[in-house]
Amino acid sequence: MTDISASAAPATVAEFRERWDAVRARVDAAAVAAGRDPADVRLLPVSKTVPVERLRKAVEAGMHELAENKPQEIQAKAPELPDVRWVAIGHLQTNKAKIIAEHAAEFQALDSVRLVAALQRRLETADRTLDVLIQVNTSGEEAKTGAAPDEVDGILTAAAGADRLRVRGFMTVATHTTDDAEVRRCFAQLREIRDRAAAAGVVDPALLTELSMGMSGDFAAAVAEGSTCVRIGTALFGARHYPQ
Repeated sequence: MTDISASAAPATVAEFRERWDAVRARVDAAAVAAGRDPADVRLLPVSKTVPVERLRKAVEAGMHELAENKPQEIQAKAPELPDVRWVAIGHLQTNKAKIIAEHAAEFQALDSVRLVAALQRRLETADRTLDVLIQVNTSGEEAKTGAAPDEVDGILTAAAGADRLRVRGFMTVATHTTDDAEVRRCFAQLREIRDRAAAAGVVDPALLTELSMGMSGDFAAAVAEGSTCVRIGTALFGARHYPQ
């Protein structure tokens, strides 16, 4: 795995732009090495725990799309940064669906039929639509969230009947290991799930193009296995500082 994590935190617009260019170059190189067009791989900045003051500089540097794990962070930051396209990537409890329905443009952690229903209701009230990715636990680790692979068909069927949701693809987090073969297995499994879902035609296969997989430590393997979106946090923003 290629580790592009960084401990230093950019502080100026120029430093954010330099960091973005460096990370983007590494992702592009991974795409070229895999025989893919770099333009087909989205670099999604993960801004969790980063305060709004620093994010303003990141946005000025060109980061107009930001991802958050916690809905409360999107709720707090979205009014302060109205030009940002917000992407929710963390596990969501149904009682927080209202926040995502009101503030997010994309949700990458759809993992249950129950959550489909909750989001549909809240989106109807907000009169909005939402791009969604189904999160699949390809590692099989109990500590990880996401639907089991055998639950995907049921979620797809439910989402197909929810007109406020646009299913765009799938997301996963690979096993945390130094075993590259195991990491690639997780990513390959997600690609196979996407391909089977597209062939089944339960939802519009023309929309079912996204594979969100790969982070700072394993993005190269993800790109090699077909990732269209790599989620990068510390390599762009520096080490995280979690509240006590």
